Amino acid sequence: MFHLSETTYASKHEHYADLAAQARGLLAGERDLIANAANFSALVFNSLPDLNWAGFYLFDGTELVVGPFQGKPACVRIALGRGVCGTAARTRQIQLVRDVNAFADHIACDAASQSEIVVPLTKPDGSLLGVWDVDSPLMGRFDEDDREGMATLCAVFMASLGC
Repeated sequence: MFHLSETTYASKHEHYADLAAQARGLLAGERDLIANAANFSALVFNSLPDLNWAGFYLFDGTELVVGPFQGKPACVRIALGRGVCGTAARTRQIQLVRDVNAFADHIACDAASQSEIVVPLTKPDGSLLGVWDVDSPLMGRFDEDDREGMATLCAVFMASLGC
């Protein structure tokens, strides 16, 4: 069983499906990037256990710049190809890192982070909007269920922007 506050879910998959429905409702009718990114970050950060950071790095045409997030202060700028976020942005592939200490060139914005998942956010034309980044103080916190769930959540977020 997967527990979250008062609710018990049969699986992570069920929890992510419920969270995606909540995100659709929360973001419905709003197209503003910053407003939706702020609310999305708060929803995910407060709905999934064992997270210490959840937020966006937005692509400014040159590098990733920190956007709306929940957690401790973060690195402001990340070059494409640098660290987990920059790697996700450059490769356009989800990065699921069970042990950040084993990831070459990991950028430690918060020394407490032990695992991380980063989802690249691309527009229909293939251009990069940015990345969705989630960190945990637990090693091995993220698995394939999280990869699928985060991808679904990010699809909901991108759809809210009309992408």
